[in-house]
Amino acid sequence: MYKEIQSLDPIKDHGRIVHLMTGYEFPWDMVRALEIALMRAFCSPGISVLLNRTGEFRKHGQKGYDDTALMVAEFMQNGYDSDRGSRAIAQMNKTHGLYKINSDDYLFVLSTFIFLPIHWIDNFGWRKTSEKEGEALYYFFKEVGKRMKISGIPSSLEELNIFVDKYEEKNFRYEKSNNALASATINIVKGWMPFFAKPFVLPVIRCLLDEKILRVLGYKQPPFLLKYIVVLAMKIRALFLRRLPLKNILPLFQRK
Repeated sequence: MYKEIQSLDPIKDHGRIVHLMTGYEFPWDMVRALEIALMRAFCSPGISVLLNRTGEFRKHGQKGYDDTALMVAEFMQNGYDSDRGSRAIAQMNKTHGLYKINSDDYLFVLSTFIFLPIHWIDNFGWRKTSEKEGEALYYFFKEVGKRMKISGIPSSLEELNIFVDKYEEKNFRYEKSNNALASATINIVKGWMPFFAKPFVLPVIRCLLDEKILRVLGYKQPPFLLKYIVVLAMKIRALFLRRLPLKNILPLFQRK
């Protein structure tokens, strides 16, 4: 799949590249990266206060997570202009239309769908992302953003990165709502685990979040030894995947 990706144009063929990344190259990693993207979005009180006030995420977190995951999967795997992709985006617009959301908040959340997969895969994937893959993610979500009526989308990946840096500097600060939504997310993940693994969910996730996110969400830094073990385990997984034929990767490491 990598050879095909490298033969494609990230502007013209961004839909195909994102499809290959999501469905074949990094299926497990893309899901994990978008979960971390959710946690990063909660670092902005402009987002967390609104979500916390509605109570939907805290009361019906698993349903909200599943609905969002299914809608995002539809347009990432099938294309934003496919019948299924278009219906998923329309449903997202309908849901978001119930709330008054600041345009910069909208744009920041959109940016997490671009940068978090790149950062996660470069750190923990079986190979690093290529420049074409990063550009393809940008052009793909730029088009998704247009269909979600998000205004002011920067004209390049570099300009978007500058926007994100300025947004985080201006908006990232601790609020109780940040921690409340992060904790609700942790509880969703715990729900997937057998009883004996539940106590380890938060400690492990803390090892996968950077210092800025931990501070703004109100979480302590993980013990050095634990973080070393978790990161080492992820690196060993990446090395193992690198040595596997692609046909064996998908059934072993997709979550569902």
